[in-house]
Amino acid sequence: MHTATHLVPKDIQATESVELTFDQREKSRLRAVLASGESFGIQLRSGTILAHGDKIALDDGRIVEVIAADEALAEVRATSATQLARIAYHVGNRHVPLQVEADYFLMLPDHVLKAMVEGLGGVVTEVKRGFQPEGGAYGHSHVHHSHDDEGHGGRIHDGLQPRTQDR
Repeated sequence: MHTATHLVPKDIQATESVELTFDQREKSRLRAVLASGESFGIQLRSGTILAHGDKIALDDGRIVEVIAADEALAEVRATSATQLARIAYHVGNRHVPLQVEADYFLMLPDHVLKAMVEGLGGVVTEVKRGFQPEGGAYGHSHVHHSHDDEGHGGRIHDGLQPRTQDR
């Protein structure tokens, strides 16, 4: 089985493609299947999050384009830009990944957040699209979007390595 171990510049021509969900694209180690049906491994530097359009190199020299696979998402809209900004502010305080567009935003489905958005006057529609959330205020971020024991959405933190103390 071939393995992809590093990113290459986006302007290099791809010969293969792979569709990955957001959850898969935030993992640095996984097995995937090319559009051609061939299985391969991805072994990237820890903390690497693949974006739609990124290109990775297989160990045999082939270039693979990463495509954000369609997945179940919640589209949030509001009656005004101010109301949408207010809703995004409250959802953002829950530290969940969001894809921000001109007049709506997308998030992973979450019944607690859906109820909160609707309580703030927003409209939530289930859609199926590729998901490319914001990377975070300080560059690429690592996102935890599973629920905790209290039903809260996930947490997001920057991908910085913890500091080691000087001895």
